[in-house]
Amino acid sequence: MIKSLLTEELYIENLKASTKKEVILEMIDKLEQSGKLVDRALYTEAVFNRESEFSTGIGMGIAIPHGKSSGVKTPSLVFARSKEGVDFDSMDEKPSFLFFLVAVPEESGDEHLKILSTISRKLMHEEVRNSLMKASNYMTVVEILSK
Repeated sequence: MIKSLLTEELYIENLKASTKKEVILEMIDKLEQSGKLVDRALYTEAVFNRESEFSTGIGMGIAIPHGKSSGVKTPSLVFARSKEGVDFDSMDEKPSFLFFLVAVPEESGDEHLKILSTISRKLMHEEVRNSLMKASNYMTVVEILSK
């Protein structure tokens, strides 16, 4: 499942962003560049609307911003890492280092919930988080997330 959503062009080894807003926009850039969006503005609005309800910084150094929008062409997952960490208004008030941006079309039912659940289950394990922080390339990240 992960490999079909997280393609190599959706992998960001080290984010340039230093704020929550910049992280989201940098990840949306990847979606747009890889042709996964039909309307960037619509999808961006969906992500920031979701974020305004409740931060997707879930703690343990992880944030999973997401949006369901007619601006999305095909279900996708962007993975990004920040070595410095970014304040993402996380529940534990600590910076986030690992970011997963979930994009799904409006009419995709509960697919985004399945994706969120799959990622969350894997990230509960400290060894998975540590391995993702050390991963040096796309293939390694996919291997870790596919186990």
